Amino acid sequence: MGRINKRETGREYEQKAADFLRGRGYKIIKQNYYCHYGEIDIIAEEGGYTIFVEVKYRKNGMSGSPEEAVNHIKRQHIRQAAMDFLVKNYGTEEIPCRFDIVAITGNQIHLIKNAF
Repeated sequence: MGRINKRETGREYEQKAADFLRGRGYKIIKQNYYCHYGEIDIIAEEGGYTIFVEVKYRKNGMSGSPEEAVNHIKRQHIRQAAMDFLVKNYGTEEIPCRFDIVAITGNQIHLIKNAF
């Protein structure tokens, strides 16, 4: 699969994840936030929290679960990008926040709240 197809697939499943989250009361603030630390797929608000969401898709479980792909290094980049977002948008890191994962395997969507 080529790089462009992976990007298109990623966008498609990130949009499915955003729709899924909206259906659970999340207010989507931003999708695909980029900074020099990396990318955050979805930034949302729910229950008084700013939530940074990583979306992972696998066609099937043969190469492991989607959430297993969010390793220590990936989590570190997401945390750094989240701090960048908070400072740029709120002027402080002292905002109640959490990190969720939307894991998609085939047509099944699973939300992992406070994943890390």
